[in-house]
Amino acid sequence: MNLSKPSVNEQTEQQVLCPSHCNVSVAHSMHPPSAQPCLCSILLTFPGLLVRFLHPDLSPLLSALFTGLAILGASFLLTWACEAAQMDIPQAVAVAIVALIAVLPEYAVDMYFTWMAGKQPESAYSQYAIANMTGANRLLIGLGWSVIAIIFASRHHSTITLLEERRTDVLFLMLATVYALSIPIKGSLTWVDSLVFIGIYIWYIWIITHRPCEEEEPEGPAALLAQLPRSKRICATLGLFLFAALVILANAEPFCENLVASGKLLGVNEFLLVQWLAPIASEAPEFIVAIMFAMRGHAGLALGSLLSAKLNQWTLLVGMIPGVYGVSAGTFAHPIPMTAHQLQEIFLTAAQSLFAVALLLNLRLRVREAFILLILFLAQFTAPLYGQALESLLSLPHNPLRFHLLYSFVYLALAALWLLFQRKELWDLRRGFRV
Repeated sequence: MNLSKPSVNEQTEQQVLCPSHCNVSVAHSMHPPSAQPCLCSILLTFPGLLVRFLHPDLSPLLSALFTGLAILGASFLLTWACEAAQMDIPQAVAVAIVALIAVLPEYAVDMYFTWMAGKQPESAYSQYAIANMTGANRLLIGLGWSVIAIIFASRHHSTITLLEERRTDVLFLMLATVYALSIPIKGSLTWVDSLVFIGIYIWYIWIITHRPCEEEEPEGPAALLAQLPRSKRICATLGLFLFAALVILANAEPFCENLVASGKLLGVNEFLLVQWLAPIASEAPEFIVAIMFAMRGHAGLALGSLLSAKLNQWTLLVGMIPGVYGVSAGTFAHPIPMTAHQLQEIFLTAAQSLFAVALLLNLRLRVREAFILLILFLAQFTAPLYGQALESLLSLPHNPLRFHLLYSFVYLALAALWLLFQRKELWDLRRGFRV
């Protein structure tokens, strides 16, 4: 992603809409490109590769740290390779392909848990798969969106405004969210749900790929690739893609297993570690780049990127779980096992998503709305710390899902309130179907 952008006044005219990791603009670099970030990212991958292929006698904590850093470094490499790749393939193809490649880190971790759940249906792997998916989705909105808006407001005293084209992202995120609410109601996530979620994403991609995009001038590490002759640039970009993919796929298994083992070693709930720590390695590059955009006054670009990432995860990531589980188990007759806890996690994630969509109906995110998102996220995130004590204070029997339900209904009530007062904006959302 480009780290040096036009002025705030020029942003609206030059910003281009593409899926996650592909928000581009026509800009002129103010600083010569440096190879240092790329080299540092490559170096981050080496300890993880050594852990994966040499199997040194390390504690699960160190192994999880090294493999997590390897996935982090590979995620940055994918980001820069995605940007450079758009110079040499048709824009419509780039939009579809790059959107899939850029989310590989998050998918690799979740699909590993899902695959193992199919091989061992009675194990806790299915719980970990749902935990990682819901954690990644809630982090994007509760922490990512809110922090971007707060940083932008603190530095520029302004509200984030999205381009009109982002109405499509908001619309399809709403479609996926409304359908996701049916999962906890019917109590299962099946291959039929998979077809619906992936169908929503394909429909979204079809609209996006039929829109005109401007030419891009890569910046940062991607600019180094842009300076190469075309044949060498293609080889270098392909090499980065393959190397990053190898690192991510090679480290997914040891990272997941050592993360779970670390939880058992430390006496920490493995479900919570998988839910909140596992997404950090794959989401960190996107968060960091988005924060840098916001600090430089390009919060619309930053929020647009995280909006697309949320849409990708809430359609493709959720949609792939039944398929991968079915292939691993050898049958699609049985859905992935989910307890009441996992169903409630999906319900809470969908409720948060619906409230977030309601906030963006007018394509704006105000700082007070960002604070509401952040406060609610932190409240439900820390609920395990204060929940049981509060129940005892109120003389209530302990129910581990009590606060999940409470915050789910708070999100839904706030969403209904926002939708009621923005009926016109809700009706205008239909314009997101236009090419």
